[in-house]
Amino acid sequence: MMNPDRWAHTQAYSQEVFGREDEHLASLMDRAGAAGLPRIAVSADVGRLLKILVSLTDGMRALELGTLAGYSAIWIARGLAPEGTLTTIEYDARHAAFARTELEAAGVADRVDVVEGPALRVLPGLRESWGDGTVDFAFIDAVKSEYVAYLDMVGPMIKPGGLIVADNVYGTGAGWIDEGHGTDAFNRKIASDPAFEAVAVPLREGVLIARRS
Repeated sequence: MMNPDRWAHTQAYSQEVFGREDEHLASLMDRAGAAGLPRIAVSADVGRLLKILVSLTDGMRALELGTLAGYSAIWIARGLAPEGTLTTIEYDARHAAFARTELEAAGVADRVDVVEGPALRVLPGLRESWGDGTVDFAFIDAVKSEYVAYLDMVGPMIKPGGLIVADNVYGTGAGWIDEGHGTDAFNRKIASDPAFEAVAVPLREGVLIARRS
């Protein structure tokens, strides 16, 4: 087992080397905290990974579950194709309003649609409207206990060669995969799904990347 101090050092190193942010992103969490929002977002190195992964797909239609302050949405939007769009779902209207302001300030609001409501209620309508096999990239970062249900809905929507990326698949401060966190079933389900090839990388609290065959 890796020494915890060495693991912390590795994470800090990754942030230092690969976690470069522009001024807007670097100050976004301070504004979120001042507005009373939770200071929760992917780390900058994970954000950069999201941007790179989106750009490796056709980048025309992206989907995000869990907007919060809009930090990850900005990274994803910046990886889209020139005519690409991101639909991001946020259950809290206050978070959604804050995110819209940040997306506008970041210059990507024209490419992002923030939809309010619980993801499990919004997704069926999106799937009916868009159809299966139409999404290039999906990022899952919402209620951890609902990850399996998200996969059941989002999985068929991903086009061949498209990606599903999920955050916190090894756990969060609220619990790890062996402490009832809820993502173990999700990890095992997508890892054994013949429609996907998946792997999780130990960035931050675990990032799963799955490509639809």
